[in-house]
Amino acid sequence: MNITQSEVQDGKLTATVTIPAADVDAAIKKAYKDAAHKYRFQGFRPGHAPRPVIDSALGKEATLAQATNDILGSTEPAVINELDIVPVKDADYEGIELVKDHEDYTYQVVFPLRPTPALSSYDPVEIEMPPEEVTESEIDAQIDLLLGYHATFEDVEDRGVEDSDFVTVNVKNIKNAEALAGESRMIAMGSGNLPKAFDEGLMGMKIGETKEISWTPEVEGAEEAAVEVTVNGIKARKLPELTDEFAKTGFSFDDIAAMRDAVKEELAADKTSRFPQLKENRAVAKLAERLELDEMDADYEQSVFQELGQNFLQSLAARGMSLDAWLQANGLSSEQFIADLHHQADDVARESLALDALARELKVEVTEEDVDKEFQSAGVEDPDSVRERFVAEGRMPAVRDSIRRSKAVDWLVENAKVTEIDETAKTEA
Repeated sequence: MNITQSEVQDGKLTATVTIPAADVDAAIKKAYKDAAHKYRFQGFRPGHAPRPVIDSALGKEATLAQATNDILGSTEPAVINELDIVPVKDADYEGIELVKDHEDYTYQVVFPLRPTPALSSYDPVEIEMPPEEVTESEIDAQIDLLLGYHATFEDVEDRGVEDSDFVTVNVKNIKNAEALAGESRMIAMGSGNLPKAFDEGLMGMKIGETKEISWTPEVEGAEEAAVEVTVNGIKARKLPELTDEFAKTGFSFDDIAAMRDAVKEELAADKTSRFPQLKENRAVAKLAERLELDEMDADYEQSVFQELGQNFLQSLAARGMSLDAWLQANGLSSEQFIADLHHQADDVARESLALDALARELKVEVTEEDVDKEFQSAGVEDPDSVRERFVAEGRMPAVRDSIRRSKAVDWLVENAKVTEIDETAKTEA
């Protein structure tokens, strides 16, 4: 097989592929053999009908068309591997002619590729990170969280709604908010379970007050929603006072000092495990801000969207949960889920393209040793057979892409300029 390629134009690469006559004849022979087994021909045992009989019954073009399709399907993975590309959707075969006996077969195929935008800067990124050491404010925040399990709620009448209150309300639907409507609904302020504009609208309202609140859901094409809310009651959240006695009776620690030491140890272990990924996520997100691309390529975004969706459905299946059950448990509609997944796909696509651009700038190379390590570290029983399957399916370029991005991430994280910020103290302030 001989392959020549054109320059990429408008995100598409055209390859001209020539198949030797011997391979063409083998494909034609197989197509006739398959037809002889698939169809019944009077006077012949299955699989033994000669070519003239098959041509007379089915038409010569039908069998040659099958041989042509077989050649296109069987050679596409090899072409993709040879060109070292990852198409964003199915290849386009236009003007395909049928194969002929004893002749080389040449065809053209067009592969849509993801865009290759540049970055506004290739300098190391600057990111903020929490201190590696556990801070007193982080310990305080974690203890407040633990105390929250013992919180009580007291009726208040002399002030408006504040953050962390529990509020009893009547909600009347005005437009597009049927799901929120109801009498004596209990609302946990700041829980994140309701639209942000709804929480913000409730802030400061007093008992007996009625107010109209409107917002537009963050879903593409969504219409404005509005409700009329009347506050019936307000309960303030009260945390118990932390004393040595309560540390012992409520949490089984000897005293407050022992409790703080245990919390500090737990937070330190948590930081050790999650900090590398946190640093990587922030560095990659910061790099993506430099991507010189106003609008994401629709085909590439769709390919990322499908991959994210497939991975999510597989994770649900592994937990024995259906998508409908998960949506119901999280109070989401299918439209909201799809819209959110598209937002995620756009973010992931931008980060991937940014890493591709950095890898090009760094001239990152992928060696066979790198590929071997990738399969060896995949945690499969037979890495060699998995690699053979990837080659047969034309997935090796995707593996090399992944390795290039990983090397770009390593450089990005290693060279990132980090400013430590006590984010818990900053939030409290």
